[in-house]
Parts: sequence; C-alpha cells; structure tokens
Amino acid sequence: MASDHLDPPVNSNQSNHSDQFYACLPLLRNLIEITQSEHFVPVPEDWLIAITDVKGSTAAIQAGRYKEINLLGACSIVSVLNAIGDSEIPYVFGGDGATLLIPPSCLAATQQALLGTKHLARQAFGLELRVGIVPVATIQADYPLQIAKLAIAPHYAQAVIKGGGLLAATHLIKSNPEYLCEIEEGSEPVADFSGLECRWQDIPSRHGEMISLMVMATAADSSEADKTYADVIHQLEKIYGGEHNLHPLSESTLRLSFQDQQLLYESKVFQPTLQGYQRWLHILKLKAINFLGWFLMRFQITTAGFDWGTYKQLVIQATDYRKFDDVLRMVISSSPEQRSRLQAMLEQEFQKGRLVYGLHCSDRALMTCLVFERSGRQVHFIDGADGGYTLSAQKLKSRLLQRISSPL
Repeated sequence: MASDHLDPPVNSNQSNHSDQFYACLPLLRNLIEITQSEHFVPVPEDWLIAITDVKGSTAAIQAGRYKEINLLGACSIVSVLNAIGDSEIPYVFGGDGATLLIPPSCLAATQQALLGTKHLARQAFGLELRVGIVPVATIQADYPLQIAKLAIAPHYAQAVIKGGGLLAATHLIKSNPEYLCEIEEGSEPVADFSGLECRWQDIPSRHGEMISLMVMATAADSSEADKTYADVIHQLEKIYGGEHNLHPLSESTLRLSFQDQQLLYESKVFQPTLQGYQRWLHILKLKAINFLGWFLMRFQITTAGFDWGTYKQLVIQATDYRKFDDVLRMVISSSPEQRSRLQAMLEQEFQKGRLVYGLHCSDRALMTCLVFERSGRQVHFIDGADGGYTLSAQKLKSRLLQRISSPL
C-alpha cells in the first residue's frame, strides 16, 4: 500500500485538535437519539478508516469456525487499542471483522497492530484476515461520514456512525488493492492482545431463540432514513417490552467455561505455537483462573474494594448487543412468537421499500471480551452463534439485490 495515499498534510496545532476529536464528543444517553441527525458531526478529513474482515468467512462459518471468526474481529480492535495507548478512538465490532476510525498520529501504530493480527490469523488459525485503510478525505465528498457517541455503561461509550461512508470505504478496500495492508515477505509482525478473553460458555436464550438482526434504511434522504430507524426501534420496544426483555444476557445464563475446546481459542491467541502437553498446561491455567472467578462471584467475595458478586451485572451493562454503523445491528433474546411478529413487521416495511433486513435465528449467543480493568473499563462483543451477523449480512444483501432488480 503506497504511503502517499494515507499521509495527510502536517500541522501540529491542527493535529493535536484532531487527535482529541472523538474524546471531546458529547454523550448521547438514549438509543432513539441516534435517529436524530442534529447529534452527529462530520469525522475530520485527516482521519482514516481501518477495516478488517476474514476472507471466505461464510464458508468458514459453514465449517463451524464461527468462534474463530468472531475472535479475530475482537483481536483487530484490542490490538489497535493497546498500540495507541491513551488515545480514544471509535470502533465497531462486525462479527467477521472490525472497523476503527483513527487520527493520523495513530496510523503507524495501527498498521503494525493490524498486520500483527493478520499474522496471528494465519499462524494460529489458518485464516486470511483482510486489512485495509482508507483516508476519510477519499470518500467524504461523495459519502458523508458522520459520528456520535452513545453512553452504554459507566466505562464504555459506543461509536455511532452514519452517512454511507463506511460502506463506501469497505467497497473500496475490497475492490482496490492499493488500500490493502500486506505483510512484507519474510517478516512476522507482532501485536499486543492483552485484555482479550474468551472464557464464557455460549449463552442460551432465556426465551428460546437468539436473533441476529441487521436493518438498513433505503431512503436516500437522511431525514427519511432516520424516521425508518426510529420506527423500527419503537416497534422493537413494542414487541419486546423494553431493553430488559430483549437483552441477550442475564446473570442466570452467564457461565464460565471449563471446556478445553472453548478455552483453546484464547490460548491460541496468546500462545499460538504451543503443542501437546504445553498447550494442555496453558488451558489448565485458564481453567484455574475461571475456577477462581467462579468462586469469587459465587460467594460474593470482595477484593481490593471490589464486590465480585456484582461482576456479571458489569458484564451485562458493557455488552455491545445493539449498535449502528450505517446499519442497525442487534442481538436479541426472543421467543418464537416475538420473532414472528418482528419478521412480519420487517417484511411489511421491506415491501413498502423503506428498508432491507437480514435476520438469523439461533438458540444461543457467543461472547468475546476486552477487559482492561476488572472493575472498570471493559466491553463485551456479542454475536449470535453459528455466525449470526455474517449470515444476517448475507440475507440483507440478498434483499438489497432483490429491491434493486425490482424497484417500486
């Protein structure tokens, strides 16, 4: 990838202000506020869009490798966060990859981190992670890139991105190799994945089904698109009766794992070359850590002023089960009757030409965690089992092609 496509003009005062752009955004407090355009501001043109996704993810998911796919998306994010230190940047977990927006001062560190993640994908999992970086200025004129910040938990705020810019950048990376980041022949880049954890069992739905949902408004006019998303959010509240009922997690369904296969994924991230009994010993260590965690939570032990009896509630609060990045994405605990009502509503809106959607139904979800402070800064990425978001995206694309070929 030629560096002259990425390097913006240097102005130290402007750069310092630009670096703090996202950190200084005001917080939104309610999901419905993401449908109100006045809360969004343009991303600075000297910023860049970093995107990762696993090549051939659909085939890999069909082969049962959905956990590895999810894991590499989370690795993309944690590697960059560790590389850039205290800088606050927006990011979105997409199931089979991730999107991050970075200021120019973080470019070199981000490239190194993502190439290290690309190397991990090959070395530990035999998968190919596509990594691309596009300057915001390249797409901003034709496809706006606007952002807001939504408060999710006391120590976690979520980026909300709209305008079509991310979809345009994704298309550019997949169609134009000059924006791809490749590993130099003979090199083995490394990344820091500290904070990543995969220690929870798959999470069963409290109501029978776990829905991975993606909705994209089709109106070109932003105010009409906002109205479509607002209507969908209101209908979800009507069908499910509020956040507590549709949230995919509950304290009763959160259980730490003691299965070798589930703990193997995290072990491979931190020790990709271990073999035989050394691998078994490392997994045994993770089991011991999980047993300690179970003991502390089960008996509500307090250590260093932190009550472990509250930890599951912290996890639930900091879960990214609903988000928006040009597409509304949600993982929902649903009953079959509620899912039927949801599908009927979405299909009706699709037939009206207001939206396209993808919906995948499973009986459980899976979770990959970034835990930087056990009692504070953490985020938990959730997806439907069997590759929920990836399979939902395939269905959304199919409906989008159907609408394009048969316009109203």
